[in-house]
Amino acid sequence: MTVGLLIVSHSVKIAEGVVELAAQMAPSVALVAAGGTDDGGIGTSFDAVQAGLLEAESGDGVVVLCDLGSAVLTTETALDFADDPERIRIADAPIVEGAVAAAVAAESGADLAAVVAAAEDQGTVAAAPDALARGAEDASASAAQERASTEIVLQNQHGLHARPAAELVRTASGFDASVTVNGVDATSMLRVLALGLDAGSIARFEATGREATAAIAAIEALAAGDFGDAPG
Repeated sequence: MTVGLLIVSHSVKIAEGVVELAAQMAPSVALVAAGGTDDGGIGTSFDAVQAGLLEAESGDGVVVLCDLGSAVLTTETALDFADDPERIRIADAPIVEGAVAAAVAAESGADLAAVVAAAEDQGTVAAAPDALARGAEDASASAAQERASTEIVLQNQHGLHARPAAELVRTASGFDASVTVNGVDATSMLRVLALGLDAGSIARFEATGREATAAIAAIEALAAGDFGDAPG
């Protein structure tokens, strides 16, 4: 089971398009669109949102992303009628970027709070303070802590964009280590995408933690397979 996602938009096409995009990076996540009014017009539907919440729930909770304020109001009204409203969270995030980041996090097995955090992460090219702080704390706690790094010239056609970035995030999330790429948290989809690393770019990966060496080895293996992408 994974955390499910509900996309609430005033437009049927927008909701369905966001679901289609996010599904490319998260094939096992329950992604549900609730777009437009009951007659297919522009607006939101209480009934569609309520049905969508039930459909997206696979056992680990639901994260909702909305496009405009009234979509949030409709969702909040639906929450008032939900059996377990504490298992439903509305993310304060851009609907497209947030949905992609949340879907990748859910695909990686993140819990409800972590999926919300992934959606709300506004990714920048600055260093990821949380990840770096965790690494510093771990380093001071144990002199024998693993540290590993590697530098890779990206050979795949699309660099670290979309699906290749999603593969990296899933891989980095699978280890007990703090992993960064060019100074940003490698487990944050939005931060990785914000780097804008194209084919031919140099990506420096650094890991600190109990499984740092294994994490870097896994990333090197992923890169050797072009991050699941076609060679450039």
